[in-house]
Amino acid sequence: MPPRDWPRAAGQALAPLLPPTGRPKGGNGPKGLNALGVLARYPELALAYNTFSGQVMYGSSLTPRHRELLVLRVAAVRGSEYEWRQHVASAGDNGVDTDEVARVAAGTDAPEWSDLERALLRSVDELLGDALIGEETWATLAADFDDHQLMDVVFTVGAYDVLAMALRTFGVPLDDDLMQQ
Repeated sequence: MPPRDWPRAAGQALAPLLPPTGRPKGGNGPKGLNALGVLARYPELALAYNTFSGQVMYGSSLTPRHRELLVLRVAAVRGSEYEWRQHVASAGDNGVDTDEVARVAAGTDAPEWSDLERALLRSVDELLGDALIGEETWATLAADFDDHQLMDVVFTVGAYDVLAMALRTFGVPLDDDLMQQ
């Protein structure tokens, strides 16, 4: 049986996932209830992870589009269907259209990517492959990004890699609203 203050602790753990301006308008996208339910089993860990994740989502120096490209690529490379479907649903709101979503899954070779976007996608592959962004990729990113943006690339990939590992390892089933994505 959970402690008496479990609802308060769970609410505190979820608070960092809300945008600074409050609940998103519309709220019609997938809610991620099964993933949140797994985290709610361990409120202290959920608070720590959600604080980090909230920074990645709402405090990042990357554009929403760049962040979404990174997240989608992590989901594709890691084979995290839950994470993939969740972010396919939000891609359009973050400036990534349907054709681009398909290209993210295909990889970095599509000629339609700008050099910067190709380097972003390649950075995911390199970080997930051996935990290091290669010199050529780093040089391309560093030509356009400042130190904070470069750090946000690494930590965004890391945050969503951890989430992909957890979702897959814990066997988190797709929510009903994700089954339709």
